[in-house]
Amino acid sequence: MNKALRYFWFIFIIRPIILLVMGVNIRNRSGLAGAAPAIVVANHNSHLDTMVLVSLFPSALLGKIRPVAAEDYFLKNRCLAWFALNVIGIIPLKRGTPGIKDDPLSECSAAIARGDILLLFPEGTRGEPERLTAFKSGVAHLAKRHPQVPVLPIFIQGLGKALPRGECLLVPVICDVIVGAPLYWSGTRQDFMQTLERRMQELSNSIQRPILE
Repeated sequence: MNKALRYFWFIFIIRPIILLVMGVNIRNRSGLAGAAPAIVVANHNSHLDTMVLVSLFPSALLGKIRPVAAEDYFLKNRCLAWFALNVIGIIPLKRGTPGIKDDPLSECSAAIARGDILLLFPEGTRGEPERLTAFKSGVAHLAKRHPQVPVLPIFIQGLGKALPRGECLLVPVICDVIVGAPLYWSGTRQDFMQTLERRMQELSNSIQRPILE
């Protein structure tokens, strides 16, 4: 990962777009300033999700944030792969590969051990704006391996409308980001996932949405 390019991209390009064009409102921003490592979990509606979330962290932490992204999409061509690996700093994750015995979460686990901040979208793919779908359990496996590491839930509203799936033009929309209280591994995988999904739903419900007539 090229840290100089990454800092330039997020500080001088993405942050001005967020401030001047999109008007992102963030609640409980102090929750992003905690010490690394951490596992950040967010809903996923747009390719803007990663850009916005990374840019909201303190500048001192930019070099530690590692978004986990689908290898088959982000490494599908040379230019996109270079940008994703060297500027965004993704950890490629193989999906839909039955029969492979390698640990798909090994690189994620190693990043946590190095003190990095993982950014995960447990829904697995971009869904309908502001509609939560069932989470995949990979985050529970990581939490179990690293029970001392906080799992930080974040709910995003509006980015799925600012850059809808399949679109390439940015639509100026007021967006909200709400940072929840951290949780830690306890109990069973089922209990952990139920708690995480409940926390995410509570964050979603706490955002007041306009009434459409």
